Parts: sequence; C-alpha cells; structure tokens
Amino acid sequence: MAIAVGNKAPDFTLKSKQSSGLVDVKLSNNFGKKNTVLLFFPAAFTSVCTKEMCDITSGLNGYSSLNADVIAVSVDSPFAQQAWAQKEKIGVTLLSDYEHKVAKDYGVVYDSFLPQINLGMGGVPKRSAFIIDKNGVIQHAESNDDPKQLPDFDKIKAKLADLK
Repeated sequence: MAIAVGNKAPDFTLKSKQSSGLVDVKLSNNFGKKNTVLLFFPAAFTSVCTKEMCDITSGLNGYSSLNADVIAVSVDSPFAQQAWAQKEKIGVTLLSDYEHKVAKDYGVVYDSFLPQINLGMGGVPKRSAFIIDKNGVIQHAESNDDPKQLPDFDKIKAKLADLK
C-alpha cells in the first residue's frame, strides 16, 4: 500500500544520466524551496510510460509555474533511461531505482508485474504519483494496480495550485 498523505516523504538519492554525466538527485534538495511531483512508472520504452512522460514533458512549464519540480522513477538503468529520453525527447528528470529500494519505501511495487503474461518481474513500480510539499510532507498519493491507468494529473495540478 502506498505511503499515505500526511506522512513525511522518505528521502532518497538516486542516479540520473544527464548530458553532464551521471548525477545524484536528492529529493530533499527541494525541501524549503519548491514542491515535488514524484512519479513512478514501470519501464522505459513501453507505450503507456512513453505517452505519460511525453505528455508531462510538454506541460513542464505548467508545473514550474505552480512552483513544482517533476521527477520520475523507474527501475531501468540510468543509461537505458537516457537512451529512451533522447529517443522520445523526454525532458522530465528520470531517476534510476535500479535496486528497487525507493519504490518499496513508497509502497508502490508489484509482487509480480503482468502475471497474466507470466513476465516474472517482481519489484517493478506501479504507476504512481505523489506530491511532496516544501516541508517534505506527502500531500497527494495515488497508486494504480493497472499499469495502463495514468495518474489524475488534473487533481495533481489542482493540489499544487492550493500549495503554491
């Protein structure tokens, strides 16, 4: 079960492959400055995840105007994430939870991802969205068992407007 609204967000530092090389991104670097939209997605190079990240990329200015930083986490390697971002022109900061620790800390992992096709992949993050305010407290939590169901981004933007 996803960590609930009102709880302190588990802090983390994850790798991101950017043009300057591998960089550490720490969630708490936003504390005291801006809100964070933290997205978890199952895997790069898949149709629904590509649509989600491309849609978010096209609307990044809207999140910035709501004083929010958007970061997205999957268990893909940072190198796979970078190749996917370059191919699809994704501008969202992508973080690699290669060891599956952060998704577990947030309570958003599948025991078995797509068991109906016998994929045999445990620990893959569910498509999930969290808003973490400037104080590091979770203000919105949403996790979907159906990997094709996108988060309610209208509700996320409305909550960010309230927090602004």
